[in-house]
Amino acid sequence: MASFAKLCCGKSTSNRKDKGKKTVRWRIFSLKELHSATNNFNYDNKLGEGGFGSVYWGQLWDGSQVHIQCLLQIAVKRLKVWSTKADMEFSVEVEILGRVRHKNLLSLRGYCAEGQERLIVYDYMPNLSLLSHLHGQHSAEYLLDWERRMNIIIGSAEGIAYLHHHAVPHIIHRDIKASNVLLDSEFNAKVADFGFAKLIPDGATHVTTRVKGTLGYLAPEYAMLGKASESCDVYSFGILLLELASGKKPIEKLNPTTKRTIIDWALPLVRQRKFDEVADPKLNGNYVEEELKRVAIVALVCTQNQPEKRPNMLEVVDLLKGESKEKLSDLQNEQIFKEEPLAGFQDGLSSVDDKSDLISEEQDSKEEVKDVAHSA
Repeated sequence: MASFAKLCCGKSTSNRKDKGKKTVRWRIFSLKELHSATNNFNYDNKLGEGGFGSVYWGQLWDGSQVHIQCLLQIAVKRLKVWSTKADMEFSVEVEILGRVRHKNLLSLRGYCAEGQERLIVYDYMPNLSLLSHLHGQHSAEYLLDWERRMNIIIGSAEGIAYLHHHAVPHIIHRDIKASNVLLDSEFNAKVADFGFAKLIPDGATHVTTRVKGTLGYLAPEYAMLGKASESCDVYSFGILLLELASGKKPIEKLNPTTKRTIIDWALPLVRQRKFDEVADPKLNGNYVEEELKRVAIVALVCTQNQPEKRPNMLEVVDLLKGESKEKLSDLQNEQIFKEEPLAGFQDGLSSVDDKSDLISEEQDSKEEVKDVAHSA
């Protein structure tokens, strides 16, 4: 397993330039700088906590512009306990964030690797995570009107499409979910958390790997066989679409012994063309019917069990924008919208503990990630 030093060796630490591309600014921070920025990682600065560790709000002076200094708000993700595996996840995230630049992907400000301390520095997202607005601390404030939801949907789709089709080599995220979509001051989506990401060699259709991710979002071929591909992200994004449209969680507890997936709930409604019942009640009927219909249909096409039947993310973007109306019309005649649902791969969810929605690299369950602003 490659160490962080091997992964990042030879990389410029600031003002790195790629030929023909805009200058990308990120650098190595000292532990002292980040202690100062976060008030010694004060509890009052803590934004959230997840499997990787804790995330803290901080601020520091940014002198990247000549003769100008401004106070910059940052989010600092700090490794909880050092281990070879955690160090590798840290390395992967820094490596990938250093490679990619897109308006809908969270930007890397820099990192710190001193002793066993591992920290990643990002731009601070004032509106926290999508999860916090759908199910968490901001869910009662009703800040996500339909226009914002569509903006988040399109932005997230474009960010993932960039990873799949424009990044070189192509990148599979492997953990698309509501807590990994952050929102800036204008509620623009920023796809975050690349600790589970995989680089796809040119010409490869998939990579076989140990399962990591979150129950409710995992594609069946990945959950059962460990086959990771761009199509797995498409499946996860389909779940996210249903979540955004309906306000429901990917897995809903019906009673102490029974759970239901969001697909099992939504598919019968879409088959019966009851799109109004798919809409989040918090919207109070204030949504664009044609857009809601489009989102629901695309979501369910993305979450088909057979990966070859799912669209790719470029097609998803066009469908969601309404630029493929004929294709959308054809999709509505797909067999999935005619037949009774087959038993899903998540049958038996009643035996899954409420707090075991994360799958580790060894397939052990971890404690459920709390609602965090910058999911670790």
